[in-house]
Amino acid sequence: MYYLPSTGFKMDIHDSWEKALKATEIIRPRVQPLQTFEATQIPYVFLAESVVNHGDTVVRKGEVTVDKPSIILPPNLPQFEGFEFDKEFSGVEDYLTTFLLVRGIRFPSMKYENKINSLDLREEKLSKAVEFFSHALQRQENVTTGLVIGPEDCWQFSVLIFICSQITRSADGDIRKLFDRFNQS
Repeated sequence: MYYLPSTGFKMDIHDSWEKALKATEIIRPRVQPLQTFEATQIPYVFLAESVVNHGDTVVRKGEVTVDKPSIILPPNLPQFEGFEFDKEFSGVEDYLTTFLLVRGIRFPSMKYENKINSLDLREEKLSKAVEFFSHALQRQENVTTGLVIGPEDCWQFSVLIFICSQITRSADGDIRKLFDRFNQS
């Protein structure tokens, strides 16, 4: 269980997962596919209604690096770093992979390192912030950055849902590239 100071409400990892599943929405997925044979940086903009300042939007800009770990891991044993799970849900870091596996969520055995570049507050409603960032990414012709909305108190799961969706979208192309590489050998 963890405590949300602003609400006096305790939420456990199961409740947070369910809440993120219901409320996470990928507004703009990454268009560019993930790299098959090297590390991929997946930048994102995560937007959430502020639980402290009602009517404002929390803007979390970050990047998840998906990389092969330096040691060979058994199947379905990903490494998650920088998601602050242990900070939010005490003692859950070692439990996270099992928690996801039990729910049928299998990440490839890679290293997923999250780095938050900025955490800001926009003094406008979520819908206006979504509109602003959607237009900004479109104007920049940015095909690498995803735009995601979800609950602020379980942002980690929303970002993982986004990353999982990007991995799934790239799977077909990755399999073809693996076969091509194998046939060239």
